[in-house]
Amino acid sequence: MYCPFCDHPDTKVIDARNHRDAPVKWRRRECSECGRRFTTYERVEELMPEVVKRDGRREPYQRAKLLDGLKRACEKRPVPASALDDLVTRVERALVELGEREVASERIGNQVRDELRKLDPIAWLRFSSVYLDFGTIEEFRTALDEYEAKRGRD
Repeated sequence: MYCPFCDHPDTKVIDARNHRDAPVKWRRRECSECGRRFTTYERVEELMPEVVKRDGRREPYQRAKLLDGLKRACEKRPVPASALDDLVTRVERALVELGEREVASERIGNQVRDELRKLDPIAWLRFSSVYLDFGTIEEFRTALDEYEAKRGRD
């Protein structure tokens, strides 16, 4: 790893916090040239499937795009950012475990809705209204009935 201060190619790890199930690895490094220390956060890059949109277009999976949508749904709600990160990580793991090269955006959206339903009902409704493109009050009512029915089964 190159030093971000002097661009020397030789750095060594002097401390690490590696939890087996954590998606991000923390490393404290020191440059052998300038002696400065810095921290890196390392995430394993997994081969994510392509997302097939409703209109048939295909695009690469983008973690940031999903996280942005969730942040908008959770605006002014008591949902910690770490909970959203964990939610996205669970969705990504499920996508990788499918072992498919392509996955429909509806499948991702439905899984996100299931995860978000457990986290915050208002955020779930906000996300659902955008994801399902509600056009009438009846569609909202149907979504609320769905939420109530699933809550009764949990």
